Amino acid sequence: MALRVAISAILCLTVCGQATAAPTLREALKADLQRYLAARGSIEHVCAASLSISAAPNAPIIDVAAGTTTYGGTVAVTPADLFQIGSNTKAFTAVMLLELEAAGVLHVSDRVGKWLPQYPAYKNITIAQLLNMTSGIPTYDDTEAMLTAYARDPYGYWSADELVRYVYPKTDFPPGAKWLYSNTAYIMSQEIIEKATHDDYADELDKRFFEAGPRLRDTYYYAATIPSSIQRRSVAGYFFNHTPGSRALAPLLARDVRPFSMSWAQGAGAIISTPHAFIRWVRALYESPMLAPAQRRELLSVVSLATGQPVADATAQDPRTFGLGVAQLHAPGMGLVWFYEGETLGYRMVHIYSPKTHMVIVLGLNSQPDNNQDQVGKLIGAIYATLERYSSSNGKLGSADSVRGSASTASR
Repeated sequence: MALRVAISAILCLTVCGQATAAPTLREALKADLQRYLAARGSIEHVCAASLSISAAPNAPIIDVAAGTTTYGGTVAVTPADLFQIGSNTKAFTAVMLLELEAAGVLHVSDRVGKWLPQYPAYKNITIAQLLNMTSGIPTYDDTEAMLTAYARDPYGYWSADELVRYVYPKTDFPPGAKWLYSNTAYIMSQEIIEKATHDDYADELDKRFFEAGPRLRDTYYYAATIPSSIQRRSVAGYFFNHTPGSRALAPLLARDVRPFSMSWAQGAGAIISTPHAFIRWVRALYESPMLAPAQRRELLSVVSLATGQPVADATAQDPRTFGLGVAQLHAPGMGLVWFYEGETLGYRMVHIYSPKTHMVIVLGLNSQPDNNQDQVGKLIGAIYATLERYSSSNGKLGSADSVRGSASTASR
């Protein structure tokens, strides 16, 4: 029996309370979270972990949380607590543009010059190249000027145009020549959405996803200061990155970032959600009729991170690829999975979707650690191993070690 079917049965029993073994699965998953927090708490300045798992489209979701809502605090984390989802926001931006394409408003082959003439140096870059990170445009949040300005006033507001101007008119390579992660490209994509719809990006999110379509509850977007009511529902998030590229942000170290402005992220990373709510989005993204077939094919058309060139899929030889706001990995023992680790100044949110088993895992943590100290992949591997162990009596599976190693690779 497939892993998906076995886990689905266990999760159903867990939620329905019809078996004594099923709660043990939840306890085992919570123990995975607790071990991570105990081992990594002081190193990553992380104190909260929240996990949601959906084994199949109609299976009940299991939610597990561990830790406290503040570092050194006593209030326990619950599955209802909110996390910033970071660059998982990019898929929302990409889907909006693909929906506009399906409606005949634009095409992802359109050039930037058609929609954003205020950036003539970028006029020949296509929308698709913005979305798949082959535009060559540097990311504004790697600039000393932007980081220094934010550290000086983390409560301030930066418009989309101001963010783009931190790097304009620079390019690192001709469009399509390589792959380069760029938040700037997604801020420009946000600007194209607003130009094409004659509407605010936030309003389009509400109309398309939060109030209609997937009807995402407990999911919010704020382009500036987060309201106090949402802050109170969120676990504290801590910036704890000491790497050289983050030196300008040193004044923010170990601070709770909840009150800080999200204007630095906007359409590149400013959505807030719970892991439970976010599972609904992940399913809609990869499975639902939210996107027409042609547009979903475009969403999942990938380029190699190594070369920036189009490829059919990730392979063992070229294991990391990127689509339109989504990432793909070929991992030994797992095969192809879609995933993303979204990160803001104080949060990490990871989603993994298996097209083979239809399982979805969403995990939230409440810190941004040093780049070389983020070991969320090992935690994902431990979670996979636990699921495999508790489903082994229902069917044959691969080794726990192979699954653990594969999931660890998938997170970055």
